[in-house]
Amino acid sequence: MAQHYQVHPETPQQREVDRVCNDLRRGKIALYPTDTVPAIGCDMTSPQAVKRVRQIKRLSNDKPLTFLCSSLSNISDYAVVSDEAYRVMRQLIPGPYTFVLPATKLVPRVVMNPKRKNVGIRVPDNAICQSLLQTLRNPIVSTSAHIPEETPAPKWDEMEKVDLSSARLWDQFDGIVDLVIDDKQVEFSTDVSTVVDLTTYDPILLRKGTHWEMVADLLF
Repeated sequence: MAQHYQVHPETPQQREVDRVCNDLRRGKIALYPTDTVPAIGCDMTSPQAVKRVRQIKRLSNDKPLTFLCSSLSNISDYAVVSDEAYRVMRQLIPGPYTFVLPATKLVPRVVMNPKRKNVGIRVPDNAICQSLLQTLRNPIVSTSAHIPEETPAPKWDEMEKVDLSSARLWDQFDGIVDLVIDDKQVEFSTDVSTVVDLTTYDPILLRKGTHWEMVADLLF
């Protein structure tokens, strides 16, 4: 049975955040809220934990994993940010956007596509996520809290959905993840992030998620 932590959605209690981060440092897997769909994830620097996330989500090793960073400056530690990429991101961060970028050597191989060396990075507009990131001081893997059927792993441009009911979501993952971060929301959003490819000079809108119109205004 997973350890449940009740954390305030707007003013997270530092004591609870510290306890969660201590568990993440030990390689635990968490179910947690974001500014889009709830996510499951772990400390990105824990290879065994990342492998467990892949097993839980039934993701092949060539499926790149998205992870959360605390700020634009933090992104630059883990991705190569061109001038054009910086221009786009600084107008959208923090928010419900995933940016596909070339990875730096600080990104563990277990997170990336072994051939393309690209990663998906988000800076969430969510108080709990930000508190965790600032306390942990490592990126947190973020993949939607949804266990797919026996189908090929989804691509970045495909939609993933979760159950609206928080109670049913807790039930689904209790016993699968190690930690549940409960922000006491009765229902969750099913809005996925908008995905933007910034690996080339001309940014490409890969997925129309929440607030995708703001990206379109910047790109076109």
